Amino acid sequence: MSGLPKGDPLKSETSLNDKGQIGYLFFKVEKNNSGLEKITLESRKVADGKLKSVPSFDREAAGIGDFIVLLTDANGKEIVKQLVEDPLNQNMESFEKEGISRHKVSLETAEFSVRYSHSAEIQTVRVEKITSAGNQLLFNEKL
Repeated sequence: MSGLPKGDPLKSETSLNDKGQIGYLFFKVEKNNSGLEKITLESRKVADGKLKSVPSFDREAAGIGDFIVLLTDANGKEIVKQLVEDPLNQNMESFEKEGISRHKVSLETAEFSVRYSHSAEIQTVRVEKITSAGNQLLFNEKL
C-alpha cells in the first residue's frame, strides 16, 4: 500500500460514489373539459443525499385512479417505479365533535411529486393512471 501514489484514483472514485443524490420531480395534473387528465412536469431538482428508505411498489395497494410513475433508462428498462394515490380525489381528515372523520375531496387541479435515488441512467419519465380497463398512459417525456 505504501507504494501507491498520493491521490490514488481508485480511492477518489469510491468517495464520489459514496455521495448519493436524490432526484425530485414535481408535477401538476389538471382535468380538462372532457374529464381527461393532463399532466405537466413543473420542475425537477437534484440534491445531495440518500433516501432513508426506498418506497417499494405494491400493485395490490393500488386503486383505480392512482398513478404509477415510471423512470426508465434509454432502452425502456424500469429503474424506479412508484405509486401515487389519486391526486385529484384526495382523502381529507376533519375533526368534529364525534371525532376524526375522513372525506373524499374531488379537485380539478392538483400537484404531486416523487423522490428517488438519482442515477445518470434515468432518461425518461412516464406516468400511467390505473383504470378498470388497465393502465392508461397520461405522460411520457425525456428528462
